[in-house]
Amino acid sequence: MGELPLDINIQEPRWDQSTFLGRARHFFTVTDPRNLLLSGAQLEASRNIVQNYRAGVVTPGLTEDQLWRAKYVYDSAFHPDTGEKVVLIGRMSAQVPMNMMITGCMLTFYRQLGTAYVSATTGAVATALGLKSLTKHLPPLVGRFVPFAAVAAANCINIPLMRQRELQVGIPVTDEAGQRLGHSVTAAKQGIFQVVVSRICMAIPAMAIPPVIMNTLEKKDFLKHRPWLGAPLQVGLVGFCLIFATPLCCALFPQRSSIQVNRLEPELRAQIQEQNPGTEVVYYNKGL
Repeated sequence: MGELPLDINIQEPRWDQSTFLGRARHFFTVTDPRNLLLSGAQLEASRNIVQNYRAGVVTPGLTEDQLWRAKYVYDSAFHPDTGEKVVLIGRMSAQVPMNMMITGCMLTFYRQLGTAYVSATTGAVATALGLKSLTKHLPPLVGRFVPFAAVAAANCINIPLMRQRELQVGIPVTDEAGQRLGHSVTAAKQGIFQVVVSRICMAIPAMAIPPVIMNTLEKKDFLKHRPWLGAPLQVGLVGFCLIFATPLCCALFPQRSSIQVNRLEPELRAQIQEQNPGTEVVYYNKGL
């Protein structure tokens, strides 16, 4: 078996990102919680494989599958720009377990939502408390969906706030070859909208399915006699939903999204038409 060629582009995802299936496979790998269990030695070994390959040195006996595995392990633990190891809870592979605990607790202790959620954004708290007061006289199942409304409101407020600089100065837009053409606020708005939609959709299964199941189970004698099982069972249900919802919703829109030149700001549009008259579509990174 010959040595692995050096023309494999590990700078890009392994699967075709122009299709939903390709994006889903990519994000299922990126958000795999099992990567959190890897030891420091395993992470360093993956980093060495990736850095050596980028430098033109192939690890003896390395297969293409092993190279891609090392690339995704490396991407899951190290910062793409600085190369430094990311703190455990900040890694993409921590998305499911971290959100599982947060969402599970919100659903379990939704009756104390006003206190529990006060540390989050004011808009989300206002939404939660307002809906909570409206659902006091409605069936308990309706009240269980209040946390979802709070999360949706939080995403609509928090993501634009965290990326407000992009709304002021824009984000880089490039041509198909990756050549930077300028900065666009319009592209930033579209990218932020896509991320907000993805985050809200990500929360739907985890915050809609478990409440229905738990509302049914809590009426059964099994849980009535074992109320302490409610919280771990709910958190487990949330985790199961997030394992699928997180990568599938991250894959709703291409990471490298596109926008028509005629939809850009007049100044940038004129600049592109003058310097690159044949360009009709530009590309940008939508973020996560």
